[in-house]
Amino acid sequence: MDRRTLLKSALALGLLGPTRLLAGDAATGDAATARSVEELPALQGKLTVYLGRGEGGLYDTLVTAIRKRNPKLDLQVRRGPSASLANTLVAEHQAGVQRADLFWSIDSSSLGLVADQGMTHPLPETIRARIRDPFQYRHWAAVSGRIRSVPYNPRRVSADQLPDDIMAFADSDLKIGWAPAYGAFQSFVTAMRLLEGEQRTRQWLLGVKPHATSYAGEFGVVMAVERGEVDVGFANHYYTLRLKQGMPDASVQLAFTDDDAGCLVNASGVALLSDNPAAVGFVRYLLTREVQEYLATQAFELPMVRGVAMPAGLPPMNRIDPPEVELTRLADLRPTLALMRETGVL
Repeated sequence: MDRRTLLKSALALGLLGPTRLLAGDAATGDAATARSVEELPALQGKLTVYLGRGEGGLYDTLVTAIRKRNPKLDLQVRRGPSASLANTLVAEHQAGVQRADLFWSIDSSSLGLVADQGMTHPLPETIRARIRDPFQYRHWAAVSGRIRSVPYNPRRVSADQLPDDIMAFADSDLKIGWAPAYGAFQSFVTAMRLLEGEQRTRQWLLGVKPHATSYAGEFGVVMAVERGEVDVGFANHYYTLRLKQGMPDASVQLAFTDDDAGCLVNASGVALLSDNPAAVGFVRYLLTREVQEYLATQAFELPMVRGVAMPAGLPPMNRIDPPEVELTRLADLRPTLALMRETGVL
């Protein structure tokens, strides 16, 4: 099934028709926390959403489905890179201008930047209670998650040859693919800087750089791993799972480091910027079972609502040991970008 067919199926089944529980979902014991769109009141009135574009149009598919389900909703969407939209929101706020009711971002660093300016409204407790721990933030709702991973080519390197410490890759002789200009990579380096300190992060960048090849994005990194151009890469987990969905025999597998920035769990999310009732209703739609299952089955992202199963192809989550990082601290990108430029990575 190609990507276009998947998107059409999501419209037909994900939001506009009956849902199905994923395998293992009932075993979680809290499936009742995942509400159906059938339980929600219709949205109406005018609503303006600033949407950080990304994920190959997957989020646009959800916007289209919500529009179709709520014909009385005048939904205006402004699209752009998440970081750019966050800066626009800050500039508008400083100028005393209020245009957006919601900011839906593909990364938590942009949400943190907006929240730090005091622009967000607290989430209702009924919304926060449905989100998995430890992603229950007061000023933005986590919508989906992604794990930093190490995709590798099993024809070039075996799993037992891979370090389980992200810092050890700097001292390895592995050929590595990375995407330094990509936002997810910069958030990963920011997490490393917070966890390991600036000096160790500088040494890591300088150590990896001589045997790394740069790509424009992380799907390109995964494709390069599969082609055998490099041994391993650094990328969000879902790029590998999406590739293998279309190419089941692709020569790429997932590995994870242990309790460090290399297995950081980051999140996309949405922040309330006004007291528009339709804004709260829109957030509730994003946290329904249908949307969360769509993100897990079609985008291979981690569902953030309890009672929805994780995407196929991941090991059990209790085998992954991510570090404890306050995601909103990832908004402090300036020292990271300065470090990456200093080392010649950017």
